[in-house]
Amino acid sequence: MAARLPGTRKFQAARAQQTAAMPMVEINMTPLVDVMLVLLILFIITAPLMMHAVPVDLPRAASAPLTAPPTILNVSIGADGRIFVGSQAVARGALEATFHAAVARDERVEMHLFADRASRYEIVAETLSAARRAGLSRIGFVTRPEAGAAP
Repeated sequence: MAARLPGTRKFQAARAQQTAAMPMVEINMTPLVDVMLVLLILFIITAPLMMHAVPVDLPRAASAPLTAPPTILNVSIGADGRIFVGSQAVARGALEATFHAAVARDERVEMHLFADRASRYEIVAETLSAARRAGLSRIGFVTRPEAGAAP
């Protein structure tokens, strides 16, 4: 027979009361594993269904994809009101003819407008109007980002 320590029963009774009063601090893993297995089975069953494609017999076309990028027409308006197409100065009256010539060379031409901050709105509006009359439909305003602005 093993020797008993005095007060062992009292210690065991006190320990049982203390354990009953304390919250359970262990995580029960069984429900977590059950949920994960159900999700795994669900994904195993549904993944092949998502990849199922409907067979479609597409028509054939004998066209080539567009390889050449559109011509870019850089138009600059200075603070003094002078207008440049590329690097050549152009009079306001000759703008529409210049734009017509650019559209005749490439109808997908894009105009990038660089207008100085101090340029008059009237000149910018006249330039845009001449571009629209000449058939330019792709017009972009080029700006300089503010310091510290996100790209």
